[in-house]
Amino acid sequence: MKKNRRIGISFALTIMMIVLVLAGCGSTAPAPGPGTDASKSNGGADSSGQAAASTLDAIKKRGKLIAGVKFDTKLFGLKDPGSGKVEGFDIDLAKALAKQILGDESKIELKEVTSKTRIPMLNNGDIDIIIATMTITEERKKEVEFTDVYFKAGQSLLVKKGSPIKSVADVKKGVKVLAVKGSTSTTNIRAKSPEATVLEFENYQEAFTALKAGQGDTLTTDNAILYGMVKQDPNYEVVGGTFTDEPYGMAIKKGDTTFASYVNDFLKSLQSNGQYEKLYEQWIGEKPTK
Repeated sequence: MKKNRRIGISFALTIMMIVLVLAGCGSTAPAPGPGTDASKSNGGADSSGQAAASTLDAIKKRGKLIAGVKFDTKLFGLKDPGSGKVEGFDIDLAKALAKQILGDESKIELKEVTSKTRIPMLNNGDIDIIIATMTITEERKKEVEFTDVYFKAGQSLLVKKGSPIKSVADVKKGVKVLAVKGSTSTTNIRAKSPEATVLEFENYQEAFTALKAGQGDTLTTDNAILYGMVKQDPNYEVVGGTFTDEPYGMAIKKGDTTFASYVNDFLKSLQSNGQYEKLYEQWIGEKPTK
């Protein structure tokens, strides 16, 4: 009887030890305490969508702003193949932002983006902000945080002088329209001229080269970009006025309202101190519309 009791006690102790070992192996990390969001502990976003750490903090810690800009868009962001220098309205705004954050406009890295690559690059953390002739749309608002409007543009048409195309009403069946992949211009022209043939290119320089080579009848995008092409080659002209509103905004990673608010304050300060108007006139050639 005593022997059976000893066996029973030994068996019970063995079971207890197994339970304790299993409990200890269950997790090496403590459970989140009261008020702790589990998603924040792994660098994610909280339930409101606010980024766990602001891009602004990352820029200050890094000591450099990484801006996604165009390299192929005269007046806004165009790279000189000889010098390698990138210049334009968007570029100067990016430099002014770097100076605002870090006290030195040279503390900036300019990374090339296209209409197709800019949002993926932002979401992947390759860039801190998009400053690249990006139209604010409801669809894009689902993917990024937009700042206030910093440039008001409108879609138009570029043709060779003497072309029978004078407006979007002339873009009918048989007309070949050149546009850029991932741009709102492509969507808009298909809606306005559903019978026309739309050919898409990777960037604006490729599209303009194709137009000059006779691969299409007209090129469509925002009028501000088209005016830059006219400056490159005066044999072409912008026609038909504008048939859309294309407000440009800077784009920041979704949920980072802290950095978005900071950039909005930066834009307001540029307008109040006259620097915005100065840059606008320098690149666009006229005073900004109110």
